[in-house]
Amino acid sequence: MPVVPHHPGWAADYRAEAAVIRSATGDKLMAVHHIGSTAIPDILAKPIIDMLAVVRSLDAIDDATPALVATGYEAMGTFGIEGRRYFRKHNGAGVRTHHLHVFAAGSPHIARHLAFRDYLLAHPDRAEAYSDLKRALAVDPASYVERKGPFVLAVQAEALAWAAARGDY
Repeated sequence: MPVVPHHPGWAADYRAEAAVIRSATGDKLMAVHHIGSTAIPDILAKPIIDMLAVVRSLDAIDDATPALVATGYEAMGTFGIEGRRYFRKHNGAGVRTHHLHVFAAGSPHIARHLAFRDYLLAHPDRAEAYSDLKRALAVDPASYVERKGPFVLAVQAEALAWAAARGDY
């Protein structure tokens, strides 16, 4: 899937889908956040809405999985990250539209994702560098995720230090 310019409708898409998730999970859900590149105005992104949900326990989301599946999500289990439940959703044409990463409250993955997003929002120069990298790497989609990894890890470390200094998360 190619990277595209930011679409102002992504925020509304997130809010609508967050309402679906809240409805399906009920009181099991503590919070849902818009994360990933579609949450950062003015940078290139794959047009897939990434969301992070916080639940009291993984057992709670496991109990809610049938309700999420009924809304069109595909349950993928941990999908390589211990302590996560990962879901994805496709539209009627089979194009992936949403990713849902679910973690139990207290998971360090929550801070990692939120700090990365908030840091890029607060540091437009780093967001622009990320967008430029994505543009350059998009010519080879097969290695896109792997090749952007070192940059993401470096910015993530900056973001976590920045968030810790602010007392966030």
